[in-house]
Amino acid sequence: MEKKSSSQLIFSFYYFFSLSLNILTAHMAMAQNQTVLINVDVGVVLNMNNSFSAMGFSCISMALSDFYASNSNYKTRLVLNTRDAKEDDVGAAAAVQIELYYAQTHSVNLKAEKMEKNSSTQLIFSFYFFFSLSLNILTAHMAMAQSRTVLINVDVGVVLNMNNSFSTMGFSCISMALSDFYASNSHYKTRLVLHTRDAKEDDVGAAAAALDLLKNVEVNAIIGPPYSMQANFLIDLGKKAQVPIISFSATSPSLSSIRTPYFIRSTQNDSSQVNVISATIQAFGWREVVPIYVDNEYGEGIIPFLTDALEKVNARVPYRSVIPSMATDDQLVAELYKLMTMQTRVFIVHTLTSLGSRLFTKAKQLGMMSEEYAWIITNGITNELSSMDPSVIESMLGVIGVKPYVPKTKELRKFTTRWKQNNPTLDSELNIFGLWAYDSAIALAMSVEKARLTNSKFQMSNMSTSATDLEKFGISKDGPQLLKALSNTTFKGLAGNFQLLDGQLQSSPYEIVNLVGHWARPVGYWTKETGIVRELNSSNTKTYSTSKNNFGSIIWPGDKTSPPKGWVIPTKGKKLRVGVPVKDGFNEFLQVTWDSVTDSTEVKGYCKDVFDAVMAALPYGVPYEYVPFATSDQKSAGNYNDLVDQVYFGNYEVVVGDVTIVANRSQYVDFTLPYTESIIALVVPIKDNKRKSAWVFLKPLSWELWLTSFFSFVFIGFLIWLLEHRINDDFRGPPLHQVGMIFWFAFSTMVFAHKEKITSNLARFVLIIWFLVVLILTQSYTASLTSMLTVQQLQPTVKDINQLLKNKECVGYQRGSFVFGLLKGMNFDESRLKQYSSLEECDELFLKGSGNGGISAAFDEIPYMKLFLAKYCSKYTMVDPTYKTGGFGFVFPIGSPLVPDVSRAILNVTESEKMVEIERTWFGEKTKCPDSSTSLSSNSIGLECFWGLFLIAGIAAVSALIIYIIMFLREHWNVLRHSDPNSSMRSKLLELFRRFDNKDLSSHTFRNTGLRERNIWDGDCMERREKVSSHGNCPQTPQNFSSNTSPHTNPPSPTFSNGTEQYLDSPRDQMNTAENVMINSQSEAAHVINPEIELVNPNQDLQMAARIDPQMKFIDLVYICK
Repeated sequence: MEKKSSSQLIFSFYYFFSLSLNILTAHMAMAQNQTVLINVDVGVVLNMNNSFSAMGFSCISMALSDFYASNSNYKTRLVLNTRDAKEDDVGAAAAVQIELYYAQTHSVNLKAEKMEKNSSTQLIFSFYFFFSLSLNILTAHMAMAQSRTVLINVDVGVVLNMNNSFSTMGFSCISMALSDFYASNSHYKTRLVLHTRDAKEDDVGAAAAALDLLKNVEVNAIIGPPYSMQANFLIDLGKKAQVPIISFSATSPSLSSIRTPYFIRSTQNDSSQVNVISATIQAFGWREVVPIYVDNEYGEGIIPFLTDALEKVNARVPYRSVIPSMATDDQLVAELYKLMTMQTRVFIVHTLTSLGSRLFTKAKQLGMMSEEYAWIITNGITNELSSMDPSVIESMLGVIGVKPYVPKTKELRKFTTRWKQNNPTLDSELNIFGLWAYDSAIALAMSVEKARLTNSKFQMSNMSTSATDLEKFGISKDGPQLLKALSNTTFKGLAGNFQLLDGQLQSSPYEIVNLVGHWARPVGYWTKETGIVRELNSSNTKTYSTSKNNFGSIIWPGDKTSPPKGWVIPTKGKKLRVGVPVKDGFNEFLQVTWDSVTDSTEVKGYCKDVFDAVMAALPYGVPYEYVPFATSDQKSAGNYNDLVDQVYFGNYEVVVGDVTIVANRSQYVDFTLPYTESIIALVVPIKDNKRKSAWVFLKPLSWELWLTSFFSFVFIGFLIWLLEHRINDDFRGPPLHQVGMIFWFAFSTMVFAHKEKITSNLARFVLIIWFLVVLILTQSYTASLTSMLTVQQLQPTVKDINQLLKNKECVGYQRGSFVFGLLKGMNFDESRLKQYSSLEECDELFLKGSGNGGISAAFDEIPYMKLFLAKYCSKYTMVDPTYKTGGFGFVFPIGSPLVPDVSRAILNVTESEKMVEIERTWFGEKTKCPDSSTSLSSNSIGLECFWGLFLIAGIAAVSALIIYIIMFLREHWNVLRHSDPNSSMRSKLLELFRRFDNKDLSSHTFRNTGLRERNIWDGDCMERREKVSSHGNCPQTPQNFSSNTSPHTNPPSPTFSNGTEQYLDSPRDQMNTAENVMINSQSEAAHVINPEIELVNPNQDLQMAARIDPQMKFIDLVYICK
């Protein structure tokens, strides 16, 4: 407290003493009746012979006079030194240089003069002034020591066209932004100090202003310039000095931050609106658009992006209307007249407001704001509609405009009210560019505070002595830091969210407006996510849409509610020139005749009638005239490719004729939908094969079918033998007998001559299916053979193209046809390709033959070949292969708006009776063969006709085979499961084969046959039988039976005798013998015995066979001695 009180006491003392000295000094000056005025020299560089500059200089003079009249106590006086800029950039620069030299010399002279006149007074005044200044400085330092907030002034340049209402609006918004920002953020330590420079509506002026700010003021950032044309050089200066250039109105896409990071675009890039425009074009289905733009950086920058966007929606740009930035009214009228002669009626205007206003005024006078026109303006004009003359707005009735959407917030309404109060005399209205200027100043102020700039001086770089003035400036130390802070600054501004991405303001939704009366009415919105919507932030729209139903009601030019179609027939006073080919033959399609008396032409034919019907079906009238593609001597001027080229060159608007749609032509012209089919076919002569062959009986069936049938017969015969072998005596016997039986039975089914009885159900199932196959096959063979032997045999002389190439035959094609290129692509030698112009000429070439200058085959399209074969159907025929083409179509220039409408009309005509009537008129019965008594003989029947039958028979046969194998293995499974473990798989399989080779005595076919003892036993065998019969107790182990018994151990197992007896140890016999019942043939009483019998003689093998009757009436045992 003591220190603070003493400081305050000293401060009060010095302040009082200083004030006293100042009062004393003033009194001394008054006593001498001398007022010391300080003259400040100010240069004025204007075009003195210009009324605009004269007006400005008079206003400056009056301003100084009024100011000093009301402030007479001021000690400074501005002294104006005028210089003439002579309407030239160089003159202005020279005037500035002279003014600087004069000011310096004049200042030195004034100082010397004053020193001589007022030396004594100045000495006293200087003493007191120095003493007072010292006290004031001491006071200021003491005050700063006591203060806690140190304000840092940061110099910022502003380069605008100060005499322009647009720039005046922008500067006022910048000033209000800084005032509002620091009023609400008084604790910030930095303050932006604006240094304004006039760009003088010129690129050089803007560059000179920026150079002055960088060189003499050393600003940390520059706001401006207002136009894209002025920004190029400034961007380069900012890059070299590392000073951010912030523009709130330079919208050209060519000013990209990729070129330099020190360019900050705080406005919407013009390229962001091209998608809005293309979506509008797509919504109304316009196919052609003409952009009208100014010939400078602003106008040209958007064109590449606009054309790319239009191409994505299949809209074509047939012409670009480039207007000079200083165009006169006569130039505007001449360009509008040129647009009137074109068929496109959709225009996109991208100019500045001043040029756009004059353009629409002239368009209204010329009648180009009528119902057939559609006009779209970009945001450069739409954003400044409020500043345009009401009469111009009235002439723009029905124009569609796009502009960035600005949310209607409470803050915006308050700012608009304050801005109008602060600028009551300003002609222009506040628009979005002013809001972007406001947000730019706020962003810069926030970034300067965030970067904590100290307003340090530039760092001078090493320069050569020969460096020019443009190079004599340093590099900002704070530039990189400020640039980084700007890039990361985000906030909600008056124009919406302020956020920079790659140095550019992020794109916002767009508003689509319709000019009605004196104001622009919103009719829709566009966003990147939803496309065109009726209301912004609508929850009903989740997908991208460009439907015209999403627009509100639109009033179009001519005060119409329906959108224009976007094109009309050109108003050149000429009809559509329709080119037609001139040809000698095939007059049914098109024929051109000349009248030598009237020197006129007549076109008739199928193609011409179709075109007339199609054009008549259009919903609007299109005048046209036919122009033959001929030379002065009435000959064809070229082939069909040459004719199509004429559309590309602009000599014809349409080509009508038998022109085929092919891929290479569609690259430079557009085709309509085809009005007739077209397939390239190969036509060859036919001959009667009168010579009968001895082997003709083999021709009804192809070799594939013969072989398939043979192997199928053998397989079916083998399968039947397999299924019947064990249960049918007819399929048993010696091996050769059985093999013969397989083939006999198989092929006897061909004529159903088999006599063998089939007992197996599986075999019967297979034969039912097989008989069906045999029946169909034999009937087809009989019919085909009958046809071959009785009907005239006509065969083509050439089977395919490969035969022609191999034999080097000559081939014909129609003169002028694209088939010539197709044949060359097939490797036909050009010397072997012959032309024909008519049906008769083609027939003559065939009669000559390939060896006598004729042809062996002809390639042509189906419509021509139908006429040819209708006339000569008994001599020629078509053979494979055929080649698909696009058909006949009408030719238009690429992007012609007539193509969709004509294609739809073609569909209407081809689906109606009109097409049938046209075909009947020109072709009638010509496509029918007059001599239908002869025809080509049928080919051999192939496997492809019967593979389904063979497939069914094969499935049935294989199924039966699988079922039989499963049943057999199940019946004899004990052979595999219960055999001797030491036996091999081979022995087991042999055992299964032996059992398969014997009869199945359990089958119903053998139930009525009892086996008796048929063997004649010698004495030794009888003795063994008695021993076996007298054996009392036999072992009761069924497993004792074995097919291979060892001596001294196990008795021999029963085995087959002559292939007729069955083992007891089979599953079925085990089941029967399990009853343990044996009937004694000599007694009525039945005795139960053990079914297992043990043979006691180890020295000799004995085989036993037993058969148990299923009704248990008897059991026979047969003993066989080997």
